[in-house]
Amino acid sequence: MKKADKGIVINKVASTIDEYGHFYVTDTTGMNASATTNLRRLCFKSDVKMIVVKNTLFKKAIEQSSKNIEGLDEALKGTSAILFSNVGSLPAKMIKDFRKKATLPIFKGAYVEESVYLGEKQLEALANIKTKEELVGDVIALLQSPIKNVIGALQSGGYTIHGILKTLGEKE
Repeated sequence: MKKADKGIVINKVASTIDEYGHFYVTDTTGMNASATTNLRRLCFKSDVKMIVVKNTLFKKAIEQSSKNIEGLDEALKGTSAILFSNVGSLPAKMIKDFRKKATLPIFKGAYVEESVYLGEKQLEALANIKTKEELVGDVIALLQSPIKNVIGALQSGGYTIHGILKTLGEKE
């Protein structure tokens, strides 16, 4: 590849890094054409962008991007496929679902929520990260819970007082 072509690839990948909030580095070595096509289709359906790029070019693109990404060098060895997403846990869930049918791809590392995650053991933690919408829903549910309890207590107390008064009124 010519130096000018490498520069174009680096610029394109750097702009992709800046465009997406999160990315995962996976190893797809050993996947046949059918499995790779299925993975690409799943990525397309899930709104995840998958690219395969040389590790040295990806390292240079990381350096050129506006994000401060350090410590991901360990994951950039061997064949690497990069999965870009705007939802932090989506690629992890996608990899786990895909691996129910096959043993690949292997998770090598990720940049999620401005943190670097390395190693296969981190995949489960990444899959459990909640999205912004899920967190907002949890907060709203927590805020509504005490109000519902107070209203319920007031309503049940009203029925109790009404029942007592009605019983006392019927006795006389």
